[in-house]
Amino acid sequence: MTAPSHTRAAVFVLGALFFLFGFTTWINGPLIGYLKIICELKDGAEPFYVTFAFYIAYFVTALPMSAVLRSTGMKKGMMYGLITMAIGAMLFIPAAHSRSYGLFLTGLFVIGTGLALLQTASNPYITVVGPIESAASRISIMGICNKLAGVLAPIILGAVLLGDASTLQADLAQLDAAGHAARLDELAQRVILPYSVMAAVLLALGLMVRFSPLPEIDAEVEAEGEKGATGGVIHHPTLVLGVLALFLYVGVEVMAGDTIGLYGQSQGMPMERTTHLTSYTLACMVIGYIIGVFGIPRWFSQSQALAGSAMLGSLFTLAAVLLDGEMSVYCIAALGLANALVWPAIWPLAIQGLGPHTKTGSALLIMAIAGGALLPLVYGRLSAIPAVGPQQAYWIMLPCYLFIGWYALRGSRMRQW
Repeated sequence: MTAPSHTRAAVFVLGALFFLFGFTTWINGPLIGYLKIICELKDGAEPFYVTFAFYIAYFVTALPMSAVLRSTGMKKGMMYGLITMAIGAMLFIPAAHSRSYGLFLTGLFVIGTGLALLQTASNPYITVVGPIESAASRISIMGICNKLAGVLAPIILGAVLLGDASTLQADLAQLDAAGHAARLDELAQRVILPYSVMAAVLLALGLMVRFSPLPEIDAEVEAEGEKGATGGVIHHPTLVLGVLALFLYVGVEVMAGDTIGLYGQSQGMPMERTTHLTSYTLACMVIGYIIGVFGIPRWFSQSQALAGSAMLGSLFTLAAVLLDGEMSVYCIAALGLANALVWPAIWPLAIQGLGPHTKTGSALLIMAIAGGALLPLVYGRLSAIPAVGPQQAYWIMLPCYLFIGWYALRGSRMRQW
């Protein structure tokens, strides 16, 4: 059993890392609108290749990153993940100079690869570094760090990239072809400074993790699992169903956070306001995480938190597609409250009892983050269909929440097929 001092050190250091995860992840919301302008993207699915490139990296690289962790250990693995993210951030510099959407997407894929390595290590780490029954509470603390950064990131990046959005659009409409291109080239340069600073911070944090007091818990994870964990991961229905639940969850979480800006514009909100809407979603998530920190396991269990979250998600989805205008937009933001405790609850429910399969199970759960790549893309394609539109496309969220609710009540209790 890991000593309490180790738990405190892990929570402190990993809290800093989760803050960083949030900042790099949730700047994608304003980045979608920004790249739509400078790369002259079409409406529909094309702008959402931002989320596709970022989140598909988890699916493609999670298992290879799990193999890396077996040779490096979790601590060095986190350092290498931070360095990889720094390389991805630096790719934004040539991407900005060339206004190449493909190069921007490559940078996002590399950042996602680094995050896959970091999360494959850090999520099981925070789960097993203390008592399993309070794991969701510890993950909720990580979530607060993550989403506080997510609240700040769209505000900061939105102000830097699109603080003059209304006048910018008017200026672009009046310029000739040469002037239009020159104005877009100038606008593209705005992304260089924030991503250069991000790369420097990532490298510094990599060194901090390398020389931090974090204990190496690989052996402890293996030892705990030697008691009763049999068969491969496919023989653990709680994991397999948990992977599917997490896939659907990340899809709806990313839709709530990253599509809300363009959806707000479709509902008549001015662009300078819509760049901040992702922050509203994440502020709601912070509230949900605070509830989790104090409520789990004191007032309700992890499975009860998951079931309640699924019910709230279903209700807010229905409200979003049935109401009109800004109220509908704010219902999408309120999904942050419904989504907050889903990730913290699914992780411990899914990996409990895996033992020596913990790293592989963790990698599969990380691969499920691909839901954030695919479901927003489906949303984008549906929203471009005139008969559907941006609002009715949100119906795809409802079956996702219903399955998550089923997993909370039934699937997470299955011990055999």
